[in-house]
Amino acid sequence: MEEQQGSVAAGPGQWWRSGPPWWWRDGQRWPWPSTVLVTAFVFVGSHFAAEGQTGERVGLDVWARLLLAAAGLLLLWRHRYPGAVALGTAAVVLLYTGAGYPHGPVYVAVAIACFNAIVLGRRIAAWVAMGALWAGHVLIVHWLYQWLPPSGDGAASWGQEGAVAAWVLAVGALGELVRSRREQWEKARAEQAQAARRRADEERLRIARELHDVLAHSISVINVQAGVGLALLDSDPEQARTALTTIKAQSKEALGEVRQVLDTLRAPGDAPRAPAPGLDRLPELVEQAAQAGLTVEVHGTPPPLPPGTDLAAFRIVQEALTNVVRHSGSRQARVHVDREGGALRLRIDDDGPATGADAGGSGNGLAGMRERAAALGGRIEAGPRADGGFRVLAVLPLTTKAVKEEER
Repeated sequence: MEEQQGSVAAGPGQWWRSGPPWWWRDGQRWPWPSTVLVTAFVFVGSHFAAEGQTGERVGLDVWARLLLAAAGLLLLWRHRYPGAVALGTAAVVLLYTGAGYPHGPVYVAVAIACFNAIVLGRRIAAWVAMGALWAGHVLIVHWLYQWLPPSGDGAASWGQEGAVAAWVLAVGALGELVRSRREQWEKARAEQAQAARRRADEERLRIARELHDVLAHSISVINVQAGVGLALLDSDPEQARTALTTIKAQSKEALGEVRQVLDTLRAPGDAPRAPAPGLDRLPELVEQAAQAGLTVEVHGTPPPLPPGTDLAAFRIVQEALTNVVRHSGSRQARVHVDREGGALRLRIDDDGPATGADAGGSGNGLAGMRERAAALGGRIEAGPRADGGFRVLAVLPLTTKAVKEEER
């Protein structure tokens, strides 16, 4: 899964090449290491800043150190409450500045908190915190300084305020950029997961169709022959033996085809042990139908077909003949195969009438045929004929979408 996420992350801009960045990954964990590191940096940096500003600002006392600790340790909750932490660190830094303590790396804490809040979607709270920090800083150093420590302090230059404003805008802009990249990464990851689910569903349906078509046809033949064998077991043992022989051969063939379908579930890279059936095996379907008592006439010769179309055409004819065996009182069927422009045209007719009998089918045969045709960009028309009987008409394109993509 991590490799898939990394491949998605290497999308637009190549911003994140290995999934989401460390600063928001596993956001429910307590970020102890980074918080301790930032807090230590704030303390050490403020100590050196105090030495450099001796006589200009108030020295670090217990209250100053408490404020520094609060600014740093608030970051421990930045993943769980990003907006509140951004506002809290801004308030602590304003108190620190208003108390006259040395300017220094304490501003790093509020920068991290506001950046984190923007990345995690708490944009309003982050911008309010940064705006309040800047406005409060202007208020302190240009007006309230007269009443605040250290005594004798003067107003700051407006150039300094411009630098502070630029710093605030830079932090906000960087946070917005990272947030945008994060949303792109999450969207790409969701699309990839959805595509994977769709491919899994399509493969599941494909295997279900294959199993249905193989088993429905074979079991229908077996059902008919078993009935013949039982009826003739005493009166005509030789004919009953022929029926049992047909059952044995048909069940063996069904098991072979089921194994071939299940081969697709093996580890990737393993090729099927036998090629998928196609219309070149149409004579076998005619022979199997004859064993079930159905006479089939074939008109036309199949043109060269792509593998996917060839398999779909074979299964459609197989299912249509199976339905005749199951549900039609007619013992004759006709299969017409011809080419119509850039499409293969299959027509399977029987003269009926419907028997109303159920030979153990699932009722998904016609739905499966329509799914096969639709997957190739073709269509299926099935229904009673005006002059009686039943007709299945399939039109399948000779050049499928998959073949076109390969040719490109």
